[in-house]
Amino acid sequence: MNYRQLASAAALCSASLFAQAETFTLTSPDIEHGEPMSKVFEYQGFGCSGDNLSPALQWENPPEGTNFYAIFAYDPDAPTGSGWWHWQVINIPASTTHIVRGAGSIDSEKLPQKARQIRNDYGEHAFGGACPPVGHGPHRYQFTVYALPQALDLPKGASAALTGYMVNANALASSTLETTYER
Repeated sequence: MNYRQLASAAALCSASLFAQAETFTLTSPDIEHGEPMSKVFEYQGFGCSGDNLSPALQWENPPEGTNFYAIFAYDPDAPTGSGWWHWQVINIPASTTHIVRGAGSIDSEKLPQKARQIRNDYGEHAFGGACPPVGHGPHRYQFTVYALPQALDLPKGASAALTGYMVNANALASSTLETTYER
């Protein structure tokens, strides 16, 4: 490899590292990508007896133009034919870069004032924890934060599908942590 090739390779490597450092990322002190969740994140009801707490989440390096965020928690392995929506929160202001454990409770005061929780598949406007059928094996739980250019004006009874469509249609970027849980 000559000097020019080496310099070019070094520049590409440096640019690649810089780009990676600027990637929109989601992390959590409560859940780890690819690892099982604690029982505190299990639903309380439907035969489940967990604490039904939403995990703490934090994100960084949103793309330029981000003015709001949305958070989704989804189980693609639920035996419904369409998965299971555990949580959808929209209109989180861009000044927010984290939420604390338990922020997804009904009428939560731990979410930013303008944030709006959409009805989950348990029928609540809140976080609904993991509750896979006993013996069904591990289910995946995908926690995703989306960067959005503007707030979403959804009707009061918006479905999870409509919310998902509008968030995905407007997202500038997203980042996902996927964890597991089984009973």
